[in-house]
Amino acid sequence: MTEQSFVQRRSSLWNEFSVLVRGNRSTLKKGAVSFIRCFRELTQDLNTAKANGYDPAIIERLNALVNEGNQILYSQHVWPLKPIANFIIRTFPQKIRSHWKGILATTLLFYGIALFFGILCYFFPNIARELVAPSQISSIEWMYNPESGHFLRPRHVTSDADMFGYYIYNNISIAFRTFAGGIFAGVGSLFFLCLNAGFFGIVSGHLVSIGYSKTFVPFVIAHGAFELTAIVFSAYAGLLLGYRFFVTNGLSRGASIKKAGQDALPIIGGSTIMLVIAAAIEAFWSSKHMLSMQLRIGVGIGLWVLLLVYFLFAGRFNRRKK
Repeated sequence: MTEQSFVQRRSSLWNEFSVLVRGNRSTLKKGAVSFIRCFRELTQDLNTAKANGYDPAIIERLNALVNEGNQILYSQHVWPLKPIANFIIRTFPQKIRSHWKGILATTLLFYGIALFFGILCYFFPNIARELVAPSQISSIEWMYNPESGHFLRPRHVTSDADMFGYYIYNNISIAFRTFAGGIFAGVGSLFFLCLNAGFFGIVSGHLVSIGYSKTFVPFVIAHGAFELTAIVFSAYAGLLLGYRFFVTNGLSRGASIKKAGQDALPIIGGSTIMLVIAAAIEAFWSSKHMLSMQLRIGVGIGLWVLLLVYFLFAGRFNRRKK
């Protein structure tokens, strides 16, 4: 093949590819199939031109087009903000509302158990050491004792960052165990839900009973809105998998579990985001004991109300299509 015939036969494709890579994003998106086809043929043309020693100007043109195609194909893209925002604003709260009956039942179970043990340990403080290891109770008492050293001095910024990482690991590991327990026909999720509820109730009732409420309540009220709610959601997602194992609604067992997984995945994804937020609040806000108790409790109440409003109304009103 002569150089002239090569250029005449292939130049139309090169021009087509040039329009695609140098056009706007909409043009590239519409011509995605053509882009892949042209790019593949263009690389072959570049190899042909080099192998036959064609005019350097032709090789330079082809090489420039291939480089532009490579940048589009293999460049690292930032996180797509629009899908993430859409998930947070619409998909997650809509999915929670679509399962409101089951989530409400799971929430009542969690806080019912926590309230029972909280009242029990409030009126009988010594019983906490029978339900939880005495060494663990002593450690918790030290953490919330107003006279402990860590309450008498502010924590360093690097310590806040370290605790942020620890809280993320701790929170997500609890949520994952709670959700993963669903593979045991939902029994595991139910067990971890009750375990966490009981522990929370025991600790809360005991600390309030011994007079540590002024340090305990301002610390947990803000991040607890996200952390406790996420644990409840994780438990429900696990219970949903277990429930669909037995109640298939006419589907095969495998199809039923797959459908449950599709429902549970957005709930787990949203719960993970909530746990990261909880870890940030716990590390960078909850530990600021030098702030007034009224301010910290006020912010905590505000976060609970904000979370309730979010799940009630977010994603409920979609824009009308033109």
